[in-house]
Amino acid sequence: MTGPQLPLALRYPPDQRLDTFVGAPAGALAQLRALAAQPGGDWQYLSGPAGVGKTHLLLATCAATEAAGRRAAYLPLATAAGRLREALEALEGNDLLALDDLDAIAGHRDDEVALFDTHNRARAIGTTVMYAACDHPDRLALVLPDLRSRLAQCARLTLAPLDENGRREVLRQRAQRRGLVLEEAALDWLLRRVGRDLAGLTALLDQLDRASLAAQRRLTVPFLRKTLGV
Repeated sequence: MTGPQLPLALRYPPDQRLDTFVGAPAGALAQLRALAAQPGGDWQYLSGPAGVGKTHLLLATCAATEAAGRRAAYLPLATAAGRLREALEALEGNDLLALDDLDAIAGHRDDEVALFDTHNRARAIGTTVMYAACDHPDRLALVLPDLRSRLAQCARLTLAPLDENGRREVLRQRAQRRGLVLEEAALDWLLRRVGRDLAGLTALLDQLDRASLAAQRRLTVPFLRKTLGV
């Protein structure tokens, strides 16, 4: 028996929605919205270095799929390495599968065979699949040529690191959604310390949100220095 469904915001963080993604390639968000809204869309293969938003787009497309009244499931393959067949079988029945960290099972033959079988079964029954990895299929250390061939048939979406303007917009948007007011000087200060990888940004802003609320203080540079101990 299936347990109660969690609210959408608990399964897929509000920060990670299609309309909150900054710096998507032209037409990419429209493709993913179409994929979420109806069956039969092009399967997507997302690639790019760590921290560029691959997971964001996978989770966002899952959220959009469920908002459209369809079922979706997200699986980071690194958590299921060595037992991937069992994990994938448990997800059967969803309209969309979002499979992250494909690099984690590359070179593990049993897991690759399990993924190959799931790929073929999903095609046969009309389930849509999205993949994400750091590199293109032909550059992954896969041992199963047939899997590489199947992955290469997916539509490709390549993501690149954000420039400073893009990172500034991400910071500003995420702060606004928390009701935080970031002065420009505070934005500059944070940008110099966040780096190009924004993976820890949500946790950092949550920390600042709690500290600001407790101290009843605006997010000024002196307050940031004190709170973060920098």
